[in-house]
Amino acid sequence: MEKPVQITFRNMEPSPAVDARIREEIKELEEFYDRIIGCRVTAEMPHKHRRAGSRFRIKIYCTVPGGEIVVNEEPSLHSAMEDTELERNAKRREVAAHHKDIYVAIRDAFKAARRQLEDFARIQRGDVKRHGSEENLTARIEGSA
Repeated sequence: MEKPVQITFRNMEPSPAVDARIREEIKELEEFYDRIIGCRVTAEMPHKHRRAGSRFRIKIYCTVPGGEIVVNEEPSLHSAMEDTELERNAKRREVAAHHKDIYVAIRDAFKAARRQLEDFARIQRGDVKRHGSEENLTARIEGSA
């Protein structure tokens, strides 16, 4: 990587363990795709909800030749809604357990980054067909009339 890795913590205390885990994930991305120019990661706890608890948001910006891969891994309220057996009528909203654990949020964000890098690499290799404009399309219809 040409540029140094930047890790930012927002609305939470910096953690050496979380920092180390993020650096491990970045190293694995580099082993998968060795043309990464730079990588910035933001670990953020936007705000605490009284009923839902803490949620973590992980953002990854990987600069690659010809573009940037951006991952914004954030829990959605749709997936976070949980209907419990005891409170079926209340429909209490609770953040799913995987959104409360920062390590799982990091894992999911880097899985998404890897998928995007795989797609980017396929396009660069020419494995994916690009759609041209309609002007370039020609067809010839033959048949008996």
